Amino acid sequence: MQHWFIDTEVNPLPTWQEAMPKARFLRRDQLADIPGGRQGVIWCRLRSGESLDSLVHSVFACANGKPLILLCDEPEEALTMEALSAGAAGCCNTNAAPEVLKQVALVVSNGGLWVGQSLLQRLVGSTSRALGEKAERPPRDDWSTLLSEREAQVARLVAGGASNKEIAGQLAITERTVKAHLTAIFEKLSLRDRLQLSLRINGLSL
Repeated sequence: MQHWFIDTEVNPLPTWQEAMPKARFLRRDQLADIPGGRQGVIWCRLRSGESLDSLVHSVFACANGKPLILLCDEPEEALTMEALSAGAAGCCNTNAAPEVLKQVALVVSNGGLWVGQSLLQRLVGSTSRALGEKAERPPRDDWSTLLSEREAQVARLVAGGASNKEIAGQLAITERTVKAHLTAIFEKLSLRDRLQLSLRINGLSL
């Protein structure tokens, strides 16, 4: 798995090099050096004082379907939600330990999202409260009527946090088939990514 680290200058942190010894390190003006196709993971650093908007129309737009992880000098939950909404597959601290970076890479390369423990707990808590509040009057399950039975199964597993590999194992299908189902689900529900799908199914919104 190839990794590309994007920063304002080519000056990789030792933790990045330890986590991904074969990674390539590029400046933002070298984005054209990243080949097309969906293989690989892009890591992009958001430095202190920078706006996420400065990256959305440049780095994010050049991801070409590859998962993109935002490395934040000043990580915070609101920024993570904004990054995921913009299309990032994950958001973590710029100075995260090599072991954490490896775990993030594993999750997103398997089709998952990395949001950090504190935000994950808050989202799960919000989902539980929302479901609890609606217990007396179950919400209409309109989204499932737009999908086939198998697509609805895949959608529910995604909403539960399962990766493509885990979904394939549970449903006894290939990861390629899972990806095909997800493409169809996103199109039918007019959604962009797994986060939007999870929030839609759980009755939440960004």
